[in-house]
Amino acid sequence: MAVLLVLCAAVGAALLDRANVRNADLVDHIQPGRSATLLLQRSLLDQETGVRGFALSGNEAFLAPYVAGVREERRHLADTARLLGTGGRLGSDLAAVRDKAAQWRREQAAPLIAAIRDGASVTSVQPRVEGSKRSFDELRALLRVQERHLDEARVAARADVESLRTLRDWAFLGMLAVIAVTGLLLALLLSRMVVRPLSALRAAADQVACGDFDRRIDVPGPEDVRAVGASVDSMRRRIAGELAQARAREAQLAAQAADLDEQAQELRRSNAELEQFAYVASHDLQEPLRKVAAFCQLLEKRYADVVDDRGKQYIDFAVDGAKRMQILINDLLTFSRVGRLDADPVPVAMDAVLDRALGNLATAVEESGAVVELPDRPLPVVVGDPTSLTMLWQNLIGNAIKFRHPERTPVRIAVRCERAGEHWRFCVTDNGIGVAPEFAEKVFVLFQRLHAREEYAGTGIGLALCRKIVEYYGGTIRLATDGVSEGARVCFSLPVRTRPPSATAAAATALFESTGARTT
Repeated sequence: MAVLLVLCAAVGAALLDRANVRNADLVDHIQPGRSATLLLQRSLLDQETGVRGFALSGNEAFLAPYVAGVREERRHLADTARLLGTGGRLGSDLAAVRDKAAQWRREQAAPLIAAIRDGASVTSVQPRVEGSKRSFDELRALLRVQERHLDEARVAARADVESLRTLRDWAFLGMLAVIAVTGLLLALLLSRMVVRPLSALRAAADQVACGDFDRRIDVPGPEDVRAVGASVDSMRRRIAGELAQARAREAQLAAQAADLDEQAQELRRSNAELEQFAYVASHDLQEPLRKVAAFCQLLEKRYADVVDDRGKQYIDFAVDGAKRMQILINDLLTFSRVGRLDADPVPVAMDAVLDRALGNLATAVEESGAVVELPDRPLPVVVGDPTSLTMLWQNLIGNAIKFRHPERTPVRIAVRCERAGEHWRFCVTDNGIGVAPEFAEKVFVLFQRLHAREEYAGTGIGLALCRKIVEYYGGTIRLATDGVSEGARVCFSLPVRTRPPSATAAAATALFESTGARTT
């Protein structure tokens, strides 16, 4: 198509150039040349008229046209030669006219003028006048030939211009027809080699898109179209492979979901058994302990005069062990119930639960003379269970009171709060006996005690319970050791939320009241 367009453009340019050349020759040379020839003829006629008038009258005034005609002749000869050129038939005609005019002036006009100026009479120069006339008639014949040749050249140039214009028009029409036919052939070729293969590729891709991933895509046609088809088929194979893997994973996930459902049922059954165990532990197991303690005390009262001091000491050991077993069972029940009760988490103002915890510890605070420093601004609202969060504050502040330093009075307990990214960070700092850094993690383990029971009462379950409550609500708790010169600092974090998440499990409720945990 490009070669054809170049050829058509070259032919059209050649035809336009030829037409322009012939038109320029006609307009710029032949037409002006003919006008210049007419002016040349007029200058020659002026010369002949002036010579004849001078010969008949002898008056020098009649020679003025002759002198002007000679001057104009030279100028018009130069113009005509410049326009028509010196070669060819028109150049030959111009040369013949020039030579004949020069011969007429040299042989007829100049001798005739000289004779009259020498005093010859009109009658005596009459033969010369007739000879001049005959010679000038020959010049007129040459001028007519020149004029006829110019007319013929003008007609021929016009005919050439018209024929070239006609040829140009037909050539343009032919080029348009050729281009149209070539475009049609090219369209048919593209339809056969590109459009049809692409349509076949689209149909195959649509079948694959409808779910027939096993259909092989094989598209005929040019190399580029085949390459596209191969790429699409490679993509189909990859998608089919990934789909097979996805189906296998889906089947595996379905099996895992069934296993999880089975495990969930087992877990619910286990929880039900655990609840039953908790009921038994809180009622049936504690009843014998109460009886042991009660009968040991009755034994001591009734046989006080019989039992010696060592026997009384043994009875005290038995009563103390029974009471501690009751406390331990209650603490274990409290620990096991965190996160397994039915109440949903709700927005909780930390100020309210902190005040509730301080109210529960009012007696201990008063007896120890502790000073509790609260933040200047209100504590934030978090999502959780009011009872569990009250228990959290009560255990932390109760530990600060319990493990006070005997030489540091009064007991100072500072509560601080700050935001750390997407969590609220709460810290409880005291000036008590503190915790060694190597035991920073051990204190949160169940039943881990750092002091003898005679020094500080308790079961070693308080901080473990705090960790379980905090982690259940998506937070963390730790013992801060950096920047603490005396005492201890326990910091815990809770997520920044003002409404409970939809997927959160049931939060702990009514633990504090149901277990009687108003003491630490």
